[in-house]
Order: sequence, then structure tokens, then C-alpha cells
Amino acid sequence: MFSCSVNVLPKAKDTVGSDLHNEFLFFLLLFIISRADRPIMDRLDGSAHLIIVSDLDFTMVDHLDPDNLGLLRFNAMWEAYYRQDSLLVFSTGRSPTIYKQLRKEKPLLTPDIAIMSVGTEIMYGESMIRDEDWEQFLNKNWNREIVTEETAQFPELTPQSETEQRPHKVSFFVDKIKALKVIRSLSERLEKRGLDVKLVYSNETALDVLPKGAGKGQALAYLLEKFKIDGKMPVNTLVCGDSGNDAELFSVPGVYGVMVSNAQEELLQWHAANARNNPNIIHATERCAAGIIQAIGNFSLGPNVSPRDIRDFQKCKVEIFNSSHEVVKFYLFYERWRRAEVAKNMQTPKLIFFPLGTFVHPSGVEQPVNHCIDVMARLHGDKQGTNYRIWVDRVSSAQVGSDTWLVKFYKWESFGEERHGCLTTVLLSSKAEVPDGFTWMHMHQTWLEGSEPKDQTTWLF
Repeated sequence: MFSCSVNVLPKAKDTVGSDLHNEFLFFLLLFIISRADRPIMDRLDGSAHLIIVSDLDFTMVDHLDPDNLGLLRFNAMWEAYYRQDSLLVFSTGRSPTIYKQLRKEKPLLTPDIAIMSVGTEIMYGESMIRDEDWEQFLNKNWNREIVTEETAQFPELTPQSETEQRPHKVSFFVDKIKALKVIRSLSERLEKRGLDVKLVYSNETALDVLPKGAGKGQALAYLLEKFKIDGKMPVNTLVCGDSGNDAELFSVPGVYGVMVSNAQEELLQWHAANARNNPNIIHATERCAAGIIQAIGNFSLGPNVSPRDIRDFQKCKVEIFNSSHEVVKFYLFYERWRRAEVAKNMQTPKLIFFPLGTFVHPSGVEQPVNHCIDVMARLHGDKQGTNYRIWVDRVSSAQVGSDTWLVKFYKWESFGEERHGCLTTVLLSSKAEVPDGFTWMHMHQTWLEGSEPKDQTTWLF
């Protein structure tokens, strides 16, 4: 187990191991400098191969799946095959406040762009930098005070929580039976007051009053226009949804679309009335994130077999194999090792890791890789029969030598109600004895703020 009573273990006496350790630190510094604060619209040098624009609740996230297996399958596929040349966009009715709550509850990846509050707010990257130009555009013919005055005249409307009342969104609950009459009357009253508004009804209970130019579809069209102006129009765009406020996404010209199998009747009715003959929009037979994976295969947009669905990587070779796939594959193996879903055979980790390599634990303790492999042997099956899961997020890599890659990512572990994460950087070499694989030369980890466990003795790799 890890001992946190020392800060740094002595370096290996072998000069090869020592030189590689210093080389790793040098490459790590260059990698951090080269990727620091890179604008999200410029993360890719060219056009995105694929942009996935997905609603969250009951589309990307299945709240009836307590093990989050559909979401974890998508995560593994995205980080292994798409993160390097594609963009992930979440388009949700949630405000930033409850969006952040969901991220704490579910193993969501970090999107490149988040469209929130039913298309009235656009934010970029992990830092959630606001698109102020979009918000200025929405101010045209919008007066929030008039909207609140007029909606107050309808006792049928129950205001949603304060977190969901946004600068360009006023939100209510209304019974399905009363909704149509309220929408017609409210629309007329607001038009007489000189406002251009849009009323969006979804989930058979929620009514949002927005500026006329707002909405999930308009926000996506705005983003695509920005990409076009920059000469980076995506090769393919796939939109994904389940409810009424997702309908506008499917109306954006040139996109592929998937209504997940659990889509609500309001969205299916919209499709029947407006897009029945559009072959680029399908109703999946799979729920939520599994339906998104199904659509990628249906439209031949790229790989659609999640690494989580491959039980034996020795028998099932993938066509696309890169440093990102290597990271995803290893952590799936490590999760299955802890859950005793793979046989206790130390040959695989011994082949993967460079014997003179080092592992810097998030606590700052430096460990020889051989010691870590011994610890790993003792941890086989310690999470058997539990909901222990591992996933990686924001995998990015840079080739720093003819056969050397530096890979950076967030590694997360969840167990019960606990979740812990660290920033991980790995030096990989393709000079491997593992067929079609990589050798893990060195690894360095740092706890993400507030993510360290009380007991750090079983945190490994």
C-alpha cells in the first residue's frame, strides 16, 4: 500500500531509468505550456470530424439506469475515438446551477460547449466562458419585466425554482390539460405588449418563455455559423433529443438526428408532422446514450463499438488504435481487475509498464512501477460485487518523439456515493513488447480540488 510518510523515494540507480524520468518531466512541461488556455473554438486545427449535440436528461443521461452503464459506454467510445478530432456539445434546459449539480451526480464528460437554459446561454470549455455576443443578440425585443408582469396574470402557471429563472428565460410548470389554452392567451398578451417571444412546452409540464431568437436550434445554428466564418464547418453534426424543447435541433439544416427510444410523445408528434420523410432523422431502438451510439453506426459517422463492450482486447482487435484508446483500454482493464471480472494474471500489467518507470501518486509520493504492480496484484477483486467504476475525461495527446506520446486526462473513480478524481499525465512509447500496443513509461497524478479520498492507500494508477 502507499505510504504517505515520505515525500520522494530515491531515484532508480539505473541511468536509463533516471534519464527517462527527466525526459518525462521535460515533455510534461512543454505539453502544459502548449495546451494552456487554448480557446475552445481553436482546440482543433481544422474542421471537426463530428459534432454531437445532445440533450442531457433522458437523452445522454438515463435516470432509470442507476449504474450509468449507457453513459459510461458512450464516455469510453468518445474518449477513445472522438475527443482528438471532434466536439461534444451538451444542449440542455438546465440552468448552469443545476447543470453543475448533475455533473456531480453522474459520470458526465466535460463538453467542449454547453448550451444551457433552453438555448439562452452558451458557454465554452471547462471554465464555462460565456458567449456575450449571443446574449446581446437575445436582448432584441426582449423585456423580462413585461414577461413577469403578464405571466403573473395566469394562476395556472407555477413558477419554477429561482435557479431556473434566467436573464433570457422565465420558467413555469403548467398542467398538460391547461397548457394549450394558457400558451395561446399568453402569446397574444405578450405580442400586444410589443415583445417577440417564444413559448416552449416540454416534458408535458414545463413552459419556458424565451426571446424569439432563442432556443436550442437557434443556438446551434449560431455556433455552426461561427464555425463556417472561421472556415471550420464540421464534417458531420448529430443532434440527439427526447422531448419537445429538442425539436428545434432537428430543424437545423444539414444535421443528422436521433430521437432516443424513450422519446416523449410530444417530440414524436412533432416528427410525424414535420420530418416524417427525412431519412437523416431516426427513432432509435435503444435508450438514451445507447441510442446515440446506435445512431453513429446507423449514419456511418465513425466507430460505434464502445471499448466497454469489448470483453477481451486480445481476441477483438479494433481498427483505430491510438494513445487515447490505449488509456481507455487500460482503465477498463484496471476496473475489471478490481471487480474480479478478469483473471488474476500479472502478465498483462508487467507487459504494459516499463520496469524502470515511476508513478507519482497524487499525494506527491513517487513509487517505482514494480512496487505498484505488486500492490495491484493484492487489489485483485477488492471491489467485487460493488458499483465501483472508472472513467477518463478530456483525454488529449501530443506526439513528442518519433515513438513517444504524452497523454493528459482526468481519471475518475466512483464507489457508492464517493467520487474521486485526479489530473493524470502519462508518457507512452510505441517501442513495446505488447503487440499493437504501448509501453507506459512514467505516470504523474495530481488531485483535482476537493477530490482526494480520506483513505489514499488503495488509489493506484
